[in-house]
Amino acid sequence: MYDDILVPTDGSETIPETLTHGLSIAADNDATVHALYVVDSRIIAAATDETGPELERSLEEEGREAVADVADAASERGLETEREIRTGTPSKTILEYADEEGIDLIVIGTRGKSPREKVASLGSVSERVVDNASVPVFVVRNAGD
Repeated sequence: MYDDILVPTDGSETIPETLTHGLSIAADNDATVHALYVVDSRIIAAATDETGPELERSLEEEGREAVADVADAASERGLETEREIRTGTPSKTILEYADEEGIDLIVIGTRGKSPREKVASLGSVSERVVDNASVPVFVVRNAGD
């Protein structure tokens, strides 16, 4: 049913719980796991000319580690993996990747935000992905939410 499963990662504490579900679904379907990290271009744009390049390098390194963690966990279960780091707006980039790569399912974690935090960030990445995805989205709510 699912041949390609996208697991977007931000390297946060929600990823292990997200992987528990995503990798189980992938194993049941012998699916390829796509690990995607998005370097948020809005953060880089807000940086100064002096700090921007170093910030971008730092975020890219964080991304390499985050996708490696997902790929390592998938490989431990004998699953094929793809790794990708892109720069852009996270929700839009996740959706673009899903369309480009023929993703069948997106498994994404959520970090619970207070109503004030949601207003400040204009909604969460997971909410935007759910609202705009052309494929099913499995949302894993963090146990601490």
